[in-house]
Amino acid sequence: MPETTTYMPETTTSLAGRRFKWKFDSGPTAGATFEHAFHSDGTVEFRKLDGGKPGAAKREKRYAAFEVAPDVQLVSYLAESGYTLTVAMNLATGRIYGFASNDKEWYPVSGTVESIA
Repeated sequence: MPETTTYMPETTTSLAGRRFKWKFDSGPTAGATFEHAFHSDGTVEFRKLDGGKPGAAKREKRYAAFEVAPDVQLVSYLAESGYTLTVAMNLATGRIYGFASNDKEWYPVSGTVESIA
């Protein structure tokens, strides 16, 4: 059988300098809205926006993103809490779909995305 080579594109920081508002319709944070800011050093910062005053920002060490189709970004990061959040952002439709998981729990998530910078 001939050997095949699988091409795996490198992750990018193509979202660097951009901010998004994610509102979850389902999953463990259903009804909550978060701001995510992606930085050029490969880190991501997020904070909860609900409840009047925004929550304290948390900065995670690394995110990865792939543009999987025009206007569709697949983004993933491991939070210090032990949860990994992976979402596909469809910027044309304003929808997000993905998964939140840790070593014991797994949840499908969905919601809306809005570019804010």
